Amino acid sequence: MTYNQIIKDLENKNFKPIYFLHGEEPYYIDKITNYIVNNVLSESEKSFNQTIFYGRDTNVPTIINAAKRFPMMSSNQVVVVKEAQYLDKLEDLIYYVEKPLKSTLLVIAYKHKKVDKRRKLFNTLKKKDFTYESTKLYDNKIPGWITNYLKERNYDITPKASLLLTEYLGSDLSKITGELEKIFITLSPDIRKIDLETIEENIGISKDFNNFELTNALSVKDILKANRIVKYFAANPKNNPTTLTISSLQSFFSKILAYHSLKNRSSALIASELKIHPFFVNEYKIASDKYGSQKIIEIISLLREYDLKTKGWGNVGISPGILLKELIFKILH
Repeated sequence: MTYNQIIKDLENKNFKPIYFLHGEEPYYIDKITNYIVNNVLSESEKSFNQTIFYGRDTNVPTIINAAKRFPMMSSNQVVVVKEAQYLDKLEDLIYYVEKPLKSTLLVIAYKHKKVDKRRKLFNTLKKKDFTYESTKLYDNKIPGWITNYLKERNYDITPKASLLLTEYLGSDLSKITGELEKIFITLSPDIRKIDLETIEENIGISKDFNNFELTNALSVKDILKANRIVKYFAANPKNNPTTLTISSLQSFFSKILAYHSLKNRSSALIASELKIHPFFVNEYKIASDKYGSQKIIEIISLLREYDLKTKGWGNVGISPGILLKELIFKILH
């Protein structure tokens, strides 16, 4: 089952007796679970026909007993097991899975970890088409996901703003959508495009002093701009953790090194091979002219060294801000 297929079937009242929702990305698992909880039954039906369990506080026999009940004054009942990854003897559900009650919608929300796909329970669920896997997105896929998410709500976003959100919010889709929802509330109805100014005003991420602008300054060896950004980072360490900056620089220079190895340097191929938005291809082209392969190898070695220093290895009381200033000086000279 796919997410869109599940939601469409639910909207059409085409219910399955079991929804085994599993995977490392909780966002879509929560979306499906919440849709079922909020929409399958009317408010009057929920009192007698909707039961919610938590994996830490229940057991499989209790869940099976609830699932085997017939609905009262309703065509269906809903039984939800949240945090099912904490449920003991999950495999015992096989006794119900083999012969589920058609009037019950049993939702098993197994989040934040992978299920053992070798077990009989999972294979039986999969054979009956009762499973949905929510896989975690790689970081390079997040800007595109943000763009599509906004497009579905009739909003647009600039590539820089999408990348900046990814830099600071990571790959947690629930966190990203939470911040975007805050923006929707504050924006006037006539504004349908989100840019760097929108991000700065509504989320508090500086449009001028951020990791993206730092890599941009380094790509053209703009010493003044790079030092201004690093000075700002040192003065605002809570909002600009040095470990995150070093991680961003590691990704940036690793991609420049990969660029040097490309034989075909068409923009489309560069974007595909480096896993970047086409908008940023020119930045990598310019940076490759400023930094030869040998220099990049030295920089990557420096990044590893300073990453360890910021975590306390070989560092006697030097602040992360000072370490970052040293690092940027060595990259640029």
